[in-house]
Amino acid sequence: MHSSSFLLPKPHQPANKPIKNYALVILNQHLPRFIPRLWAHANLRICADGGANRIFDEMFQMTNDEDEKSTRNRYVPEIIEGDMDSIRPEVKLFYSSQGSKISDKSHNQETTDLHKCISRIHQRTPAHEKSNLCVLVTGALGGRFDHEAANINVLYLFSDMRIVLLSDDCLIRLLPKTHRHELCIESSVEGPHCGLFPVGAPSASTTTTGLKWNLSGSKMRFGSMISTSNIVQSEKVTVQSDADLLWTISLRNLT
Repeated sequence: MHSSSFLLPKPHQPANKPIKNYALVILNQHLPRFIPRLWAHANLRICADGGANRIFDEMFQMTNDEDEKSTRNRYVPEIIEGDMDSIRPEVKLFYSSQGSKISDKSHNQETTDLHKCISRIHQRTPAHEKSNLCVLVTGALGGRFDHEAANINVLYLFSDMRIVLLSDDCLIRLLPKTHRHELCIESSVEGPHCGLFPVGAPSASTTTTGLKWNLSGSKMRFGSMISTSNIVQSEKVTVQSDADLLWTISLRNLT
């Protein structure tokens, strides 16, 4: 079961939804306008290298705070992880003085900063807690396409974890073929436009409910049919497939 209730203000959480344990990873792209909501939901916040610059520079604009200094003191990540080639020295010094753990992985150039952050979360989360953990990632979409592709690849590398890539416009999550998926649509904050498609391997059979153009044992692959520009028509969408699929849905104008 999947839900985007993390996009709702914390006091408005649906009472009938299981409480998730959220971790927030902030990459080096402009912050989405709803970042304060994600921050409030998260129990762990990790900035990937230059993502710390974004919190330092942009968080004040996303809040109703009257004083930029108090905003910086209030929004302090627990960890800053990466190869440290993007974070500015004064930003690194500030968060270090505020208690952030600085994890310099400059010796490891084989993986991306997002991979390093997810790997840390994966290692520190006991196996029995992984099913209740959801990792929210901002800054993973937009910018250079090779960066986007690498970020999507992380979904596949850590397919045993729930990871959601977020931008101002949409979210993406992986639906592994090992499960039948039920997506609870939070219509006040997401939809109606959505898409569903395989990456890496074709699907010989995908079946959905809750969409304007449902699939019924349908074949999907790049170079042929994929489900894009579809419309959510129910509060619940179900997906079952013989291939790992990417689910994406548009986000409304959240403030």
